[in-house]
Amino acid sequence: MDTLIISDKSYSSRLLVGTGKYKDFTQTREAIDASGAQIITIAVRRTNIGQSPDEPNLLDLLPPSQYTLLPNTAGCFTADDAVRTLHLARELLDGHNLVKLEVLGDLKTLYPNILETIKAAKILVKEGFHLMVYTSDDPIIAKQLEEIGCVAIMPLASLIGTGMGILNPWNLQIIINNAKVPVIVDAGVGTASDATIAMELGCDGVLMNTAIAAAENPVLMASAMRKAVEAGREAFLAGRMAKQPYNASPSSPKNNVIASNKNKAA
Repeated sequence: MDTLIISDKSYSSRLLVGTGKYKDFTQTREAIDASGAQIITIAVRRTNIGQSPDEPNLLDLLPPSQYTLLPNTAGCFTADDAVRTLHLARELLDGHNLVKLEVLGDLKTLYPNILETIKAAKILVKEGFHLMVYTSDDPIIAKQLEEIGCVAIMPLASLIGTGMGILNPWNLQIIINNAKVPVIVDAGVGTASDATIAMELGCDGVLMNTAIAAAENPVLMASAMRKAVEAGREAFLAGRMAKQPYNASPSSPKNNVIASNKNKAA
């Protein structure tokens, strides 16, 4: 069976989804069900998972017994903030160590601050966290994060929430070719074809939130994304035909072609 393995755990789904921007918890759950996702990322600084006892708790909707929850540090702009946030997540989730690290550079672009990301990664890996890390599409940085001990590398396709799709497939391909841990595209996916392209490149998975939550019909888009990831993975495993620019090749063989009536008469 073709499974995604992260931190020694196997998953049948290669689509990871977030929980933000939905109109309510009901729509969140319906979209997640339609996506088939098994790993669900949660912004600890924006979502109640026990910090506020008087507010609705997302864990009641998405119990850890049913899903692998992936607390993330969305909204953190320094290594120190990210480290504190993940300490809180580990406490609230009874020692849970699989987390997503993201340290942002500025409010306008939400581009990763690589220096702070590396700083936080070194601290958190030493403290026993299993880091899936959001980063730029720089192949050198991706390799450095892997060498620090991150269990998955998560390069952006384009800026968070823009829906611009994969702007630099060439860098992603280099990262994929050099990585010994899963590579999961994170940020920028807008529609199903973007997810398929990521998987056809050889990515191990795709993480998305806005592409589903901001769709006119989030539940239907979640279903489409599920199929897109599956189709892209199958196409990658199948191995596409070689491109042959300016050299057409007929689908049917040319040998032993049945002659036309005109040729027979001649």
